[in-house]
Formats: sequence, structure tokens, C-alpha cells
Amino acid sequence: MKKLCSLVLAFVMVMGCLSILSGCASSDDWKTDENGLVELVIGGIGPLTGDYANYGTSVRNGAQIAVDEINAANAKGVNGFKLVLKFEDSAGSADTATAAYGKLVDDGMKVSLGATLSGETKAVTAAAKADGVLVLTPSGSAVDAIANNNSAFRVCFSDPYQGKASAEYIARYGLASKVAVFYGSDNNYCVGLKETFEAECKEKEISVVATEAFTANSNTDFSAQIAKIASSGADLVFLPIYASDAATFLTQAKGKLDGMKMFGCDGLDGLLTKISNAGDADGVLMLTPFAADNQDTAVQNFVKKYQEKYNATPDQFAADGYDAVYTVVAALKQANLTSEDKDNFNSRIVAAMTKIEVKGVTGTMTWTADGESSKAAIAMEYRNGKAVLFTPDKE
Repeated sequence: MKKLCSLVLAFVMVMGCLSILSGCASSDDWKTDENGLVELVIGGIGPLTGDYANYGTSVRNGAQIAVDEINAANAKGVNGFKLVLKFEDSAGSADTATAAYGKLVDDGMKVSLGATLSGETKAVTAAAKADGVLVLTPSGSAVDAIANNNSAFRVCFSDPYQGKASAEYIARYGLASKVAVFYGSDNNYCVGLKETFEAECKEKEISVVATEAFTANSNTDFSAQIAKIASSGADLVFLPIYASDAATFLTQAKGKLDGMKMFGCDGLDGLLTKISNAGDADGVLMLTPFAADNQDTAVQNFVKKYQEKYNATPDQFAADGYDAVYTVVAALKQANLTSEDKDNFNSRIVAAMTKIEVKGVTGTMTWTADGESSKAAIAMEYRNGKAVLFTPDKE
């Protein structure tokens, strides 16, 4: 009886090990579609619900358009691969984003679009480090969002770059000599932009005459901050904040900051969906690499498809998601990875990232080993309920 029990126990242990091995292997298996094409699953994560849902939804929608048109143009696949996008809702939570990453791995994800917001991207980047999977966030802009993972890259500008580029843009076109800064002191995105903006203002001899802050617990009444900015003598208010907070600020500042320009960064994308009166956004400038009214053929083709599919005009987040998918394809081709030769897939596609140049709808991009992209910045202006390309008086 003792011997029989030992045999049964051994059998159970072996079956348990096989089950574990099978479970681990399942995430590495490559599936094929009904036409025999090997599926390359690209996983995305971002808020599809909650206050920041506009950002995640835009990234997902832009990425989906890219996947659809790439598959339509390649009946035999890209190097034999059919692209499949799977996108999970993070609700803006880093913990939820980490769990979503694990789910996507279980669902066969081979390339990760990281996450949409910086905090959740940082969590996903950390979770992905041991896997060696390529992480290419469309919009996680904080420096530490892709830090400590040599397989992590970004499509968007980093926060320090945006802050620095904003001050450079303001100085280049003489938009202001005295500026006020209004930012969220408990938000990494806001703080990162503020710090590099103020440092570059010093270099460009632009005076920062007021710095006013708020937190997530005090973002409903900005009257005190607006009053201080109004009396500061500033020519321009720099808004390194998200669209929902900007909408509140602009609504409350109406008629109180007359004559002051408003200038923000990519966080202002989606402002018109957050503000109750579109006219309150008129004249607000936003530094961005993407303009929906750019007459470049590729941009207009993307805009047309986006409008047809989603009945909306794409913002920068949608464009970043779109470009991210095309970047994955460029790296796939550069690495000469085929559906019949997938050995060392992760290391090969990651190594290819610093060897490619991608002409996207957000500009022509290259990447350095630290994961940063390089491309030019332009500015948009909200005018009459639309975001249009800003043309400075000085060219």
C-alpha cells in the first residue's frame, strides 16, 4: 500500500509538472489563422474607462487602423506574419496595467505597446524586463517610464524634451518674455515638463514670474492660482497638465487672464472633449509632432480612415498608436524575422530598433539605445472648435 501511494504521488507530481510546463509553454506558442498565417500578437494597454479614457481609446483606435491596413496590404502576411492587436483596459491604474500585461502574455503577446500613461507604462516596463519582450509605448512620456529595461522604447517625446522644446519654441517665435507655470505637483508628467521648461527658460532669458500648483485632491477650484497668475504680469501661461484639468482651468480663467497666451504639450490632446464651451479653448497652443490638418499624403490618408471608422478626428495619441504598429513592422523586417525563422525573436527585434528609420504620421523617427525617439515638433492652436496647425508670425 505504501508503495502504491508512492507511485500515485509520483504520478501526480509528474502530471503537475507537465501541466506547469504546458502552461508556461502556452504563452510561447505561435498560433495560426484560418489561412495558415502565423499570428503576431501585439498587446496594448491603456485607460478605456475613467477620466483618461480618451487617451487609451485614441491609442487603441490608431493602432487598430494600422493593423487593419497592414494586413489588408499583405495577403501573405508581413514576412509570413498576420498582425493581431489585443488591447486591455488599465482604467489608468498601474496595478491594473501590470495585471493586464500578464493577461496579454497568457494570450500569446509577442510585442508590447507598453501602456498609454507614464505611470502605468513604468509598471509594465518593469514587469516586462525579465521577459525580454520589445516594449514600445506610444505615449508613456516620463523618463522613468522606459528606464531600467534595455528592451523598452517610446514613440512620443519624453517629458524633458517637451518641456525644453516648449521653451525653445516660445523663444524662437517671440511668443513671450515673461511666463507663468500652472502644473500638478503630484503628477510625474506635470513635474517633468515644468522642471525642464523652467531650466530652458533660464537659458533663453525668459522670466518665470509665477509658478502655481495643484494636486489631484485640489483640482476643482483654481481661483486662487488664477488670481496670482493674473497679477504676475505674465505674457503666457505654460500648462504642462492633462486635458481634464486644463478644461477646468480655462473655464475658470475666462475673462481673468485676457491678453495671456496659453501653451501646453501633448497632455492637452482631447481638450475639446473635456471642455464644456469650445470657445474657452480658442487660442490655446499645444506642442505636438502631429497635426490632423497637415497636408502630407500619409497624414491625410490616416485622418480619412480614422474619421470613416470612428467618426472622429485623430489626435496625437491616435497617431502615436498608428506609428507604433508601423515601427514594429519596420523592426520585424530589419531583423529579417519570418514566420519560419522565429529563433531569438525578442532579442532580434529589439536589436533592430536602433537600426531603423520610420517615416510616420508623427514625423520621421529614429531611436537610440536608451529607447528615446528623435523627431521634430510643431504646434497646434485650438480655434473655432478645431485644432489646427499654428503658423507663427516669425518664420
